[in-house]
Order: sequence, then structure tokens, then C-alpha cells
Amino acid sequence: MKNYLYVVWTILILAAASMQVQAAGQWKDTLVVARDGTGDYRTLTEAMEGIRAFMDYKVTVLIKNGVYKEKVIVPSWLQNVDFVGESAEGTVITYDDHANINKMGTFRTYTLKVEGNDITFRNLTIENNAAQLGQAVALHTEGDRLVFVNCRFLGNQDTVYTGVAGTRLYFLNCYIEGTTDFIFGPSTALFEACVIHSKRNSYITAASTPANVAVGYVFRDCKLTASEGVDKVYLGRPWRPYAATVFIGCDMGKHICPAGWDNWRNAENEKTVRYAEYGNKGEGAELTGRVKWVRALTSEEAARYVDWAYVFGLCSDWQPADAPVKP
Repeated sequence: MKNYLYVVWTILILAAASMQVQAAGQWKDTLVVARDGTGDYRTLTEAMEGIRAFMDYKVTVLIKNGVYKEKVIVPSWLQNVDFVGESAEGTVITYDDHANINKMGTFRTYTLKVEGNDITFRNLTIENNAAQLGQAVALHTEGDRLVFVNCRFLGNQDTVYTGVAGTRLYFLNCYIEGTTDFIFGPSTALFEACVIHSKRNSYITAASTPANVAVGYVFRDCKLTASEGVDKVYLGRPWRPYAATVFIGCDMGKHICPAGWDNWRNAENEKTVRYAEYGNKGEGAELTGRVKWVRALTSEEAARYVDWAYVFGLCSDWQPADAPVKP
């Protein structure tokens, strides 16, 4: 009997040890997502379950080419994660909610919602392919220190929603398209070397920058393009009175109308908005026809927007690792 109990106890100990090894090994630092089943997971939502909460190490999620039709939330307990697509054109995350489905409203229509901090996305397409029946968000951000490199954001009205004041976002070499207010919200966001494509005569930005935040949207060295027949696009209008938006060194197509900016049918906004331009080029960059309440920055003022401490200075001295080194 003693020998039997010994054997049973030994088996239990070995089983427990095996389970501990498996538990310790289940948290990988590299995961692969593939629609065809050749990776660790078939969907991004499934892959999120394989990432340990509040890790202090970097996790890379490699996403193979394919169309992933899913509504994705990166939860607040995930951090230090890189989501890397096989190619920007071939790795597509898509959904088709819009504001008029069951009275959904704008803020629930996202394809991708990012709640976690210190998350990077590379070589991906994020799309809301809903019909033009109302607001339809592709990207909804709530986390801080988010980076998007070589990504494509496809949609119509309200494509990119930067949803939380005081959070900092960096977009590098990205393509963003839409119709109306397709970059909007209260966050501080720097768009560098991006293509901003207007699909309809309307407005590009609708910032709602809080009064106590110095910098809202900064577009630096971007290219503003438009679909055929589009010939009257405004750089922005204020979703809230202290909207802050700056264009520096951008190439503006002829679709940008001479006035440049709109007050959203409220002349009082002209007293509080913080709109500015400097050193832009192209047929849409001429300042002589601009509204009187937009500022033309001096060279000294424009230079501040190369200083990361100024752009993101309300919160800390964060500088994205992907940012080009400035002289």
C-alpha cells in the first residue's frame, strides 16, 4: 500500500511540475497570427489572450497577410506590444459598423480600439468599410504613447478618432483617407511624412484640444491629396473651441480651398482656436486667401514643433523610438 501511495504521489508531483513548466512557458515574446491556421492564432482577438497583462518586456505579434474581419480591442492591461503586419497592403483588419446601426453612435463603430499604453502598429491596414451612411471609425485610440508606422487607415467620415486628452500619438509614413472630419479628437498627435487623402469636399481635421493642452494635431512634411473631382477641402474646423492644429512643411494640393479653415458656424470659435501654418508648398498652400484668424508661424515658432519636449511636453519627455533623428 505504501508503495502504491508513493507512486501516486510521485505522479502527482511530476504532473504539477509539468503544469508549472507549461504555465511558465505559455507567455511567448513572439506570436504569429495567420488566417490559414499556420500560426499560433487565427485572429488578433485570440492572440490577445496569449499576451501576459502588464508585461515589463516587449511582445511582438506577427500578422501574416490576409483579411481579418473582426472588431478588435487592445485592452488597457496590455502594454509593450508591437503588432507587425507582413505587408501594409496585404494585412487588412476590417469591419463595417457605422453610427446608424441600432443607434450605435460614433464611438462604438471602431474597427480597432487601442486602450493599452506603449503599443506600436507596423505595416497594417485598418479599415472601416461601412457604406457612407454615417460616422464610421476605423481607428479609435485611448492609450498613451502609441506609434503607427507604415499603416493605412481607410474609411469615410471619422476614420481616425484620437479619443483621450493628454495621450500622445505618433504616425510615421502612414496613409489616412476619409470624407468628413476624418482625423478628430482631443489627443496630441504628430503626423510625420504621411499622406492625407480627401475623398469628398469637406474637412480634414476636427480637433477638440483642451484649453490647457499646448499642442493638438501637428502635420509635418505630409502630402495632402484628393480624389478626382474634389476641389474644396478645408484643413480643419473646431470640434471644440480651443482646437489646435498646425501644418508645417506640407505639400498641399489644389483641392485645399483658399480660406483653409472653417469656424463650424460659430464666429466665437475664431477667438479661441489655435490654427497655424508654416513653410507649406503646393497650389493649396497660398496664405493670401486664408481666414484672418489663422496664424502664420515665424521660423522660431515653427522650430518648436521639431522639439519632442514641446510637442509632447504636457506629459513628459517621450520620444518615439521610430522618430527620425532631427538636427
